[in-house]
Amino acid sequence: MEAKLEKKYGLITAIAMVVGIVIGSGVFFKAEKILSATGGNLVQGIWAWVIGGLIMICCAYTFAIMATKYQYVNGVVDYAEATMGSRYGNFVGWFMASIYYPTLTSVLAWVSARYTAVILGFDITGGECMVIACFYLVASFAMNALSPILAGKFQVSTTIIKLIPLFLMAIVGTIVGLTNGMTVRNFTQVSESVPSGLFTAITAASFAYEGWIIATSINAELENPKKNLPIALIVGTFIIMITYILYYIGLAGTVENEVIMQSGEKGAKLAFQTIFGSAGGTVLFVFVIISCLGTLNGLMVGCTRGMYSLAVRGFGLKPKMFAQVDEVTNMSHNSAILGLLLCGIWLLYFYGANLTNSWFGFFSFDSSELPIVAVYAMYIPIFIRLMITGKELNIFNRYIMPLLSLVGCVFMVFAACLAHKMSVVAFLIIAAIIMIIGFLLNNHNQKLNK
Repeated sequence: MEAKLEKKYGLITAIAMVVGIVIGSGVFFKAEKILSATGGNLVQGIWAWVIGGLIMICCAYTFAIMATKYQYVNGVVDYAEATMGSRYGNFVGWFMASIYYPTLTSVLAWVSARYTAVILGFDITGGECMVIACFYLVASFAMNALSPILAGKFQVSTTIIKLIPLFLMAIVGTIVGLTNGMTVRNFTQVSESVPSGLFTAITAASFAYEGWIIATSINAELENPKKNLPIALIVGTFIIMITYILYYIGLAGTVENEVIMQSGEKGAKLAFQTIFGSAGGTVLFVFVIISCLGTLNGLMVGCTRGMYSLAVRGFGLKPKMFAQVDEVTNMSHNSAILGLLLCGIWLLYFYGANLTNSWFGFFSFDSSELPIVAVYAMYIPIFIRLMITGKELNIFNRYIMPLLSLVGCVFMVFAACLAHKMSVVAFLIIAAIIMIIGFLLNNHNQKLNK
């Protein structure tokens, strides 16, 4: 008899998994960017968190509909294949393996190193920071490739730790700020008016909200998935949005907006030390670093398996090689090694495009945001197809939520174009070259299989 996944997750566990998967480094990394993007306009910054959160909630609900429709389908690649066919599934899979996972994983290695450098007093654009980033990248790879069980335990531990600084800043920062008048001062004084600031802030928020799609993969192991998965995704993503907004407000109760905006990478540390003292603030800031490392580990999980997920479909680079699984570790080491190499390439690109005087000139873009927006663009035909084929669904699930999700995705693409301007063109050119390589590989594999 074929083994099947057991129904072992209840609603509360599913909600906790959604929250744990999404919350990570983005809220710390992008909160200061959102503040700077809006010129210190806290109300506009909150709107950015709200709009980005609502888009996430709508898309999460729509994917929950698909998760119950295709109950044993896991991940966005499989949803793309189930709705649009194998060609589109392979297209999305190649993008995820070659661009999405390695770009975000490399950025997370740098973000983790960035906050470590702040603790140690190093320059975040200097050689010391990049050495730490490379170390974190290799260490995360080694843990996932050699001991997936240890990587899983590390992920659970960091999920608990990452919530501590968020909730403490949200509660204590807000109380202190309301008591000493700092919150009112920061809400009523705007440093400067920034054109397209809201759109830049929304695009930045997309980085903090990314990861919810992974939660749909538990549907086959969830009790009563048709009822519980949509509830878990809606409640979980709503909790995330509220947590981010409360943290953002708590941050406003610490020091003046101008100080955080000028301090850059030191802003979060300064905020924690202002409220909790030098020692307490440093300890909580270490928790922030651990939170970032937890997110890095979660992304590395996907990165090490990217080429394997393509290879088992007969797609990608040398499918027979990258479909191999080690008998001892139960890991596809060939896929993991290539994933690490791609991370290294994209880390080098991120350094040259964003932390120096632009090694790549016109072809420099923010690899922490544009790949995420590109994935939102890939959701659009999936949502349209659901509206066409979902005849067994009610009007709300077949038309209203997919349409709202589609509008949200289009808005996200529009916001990215307005915020990043010609950088979007540079990204599209580079992405197109990589995607063409993927299609050539696919055609080559199909000829070999005939």
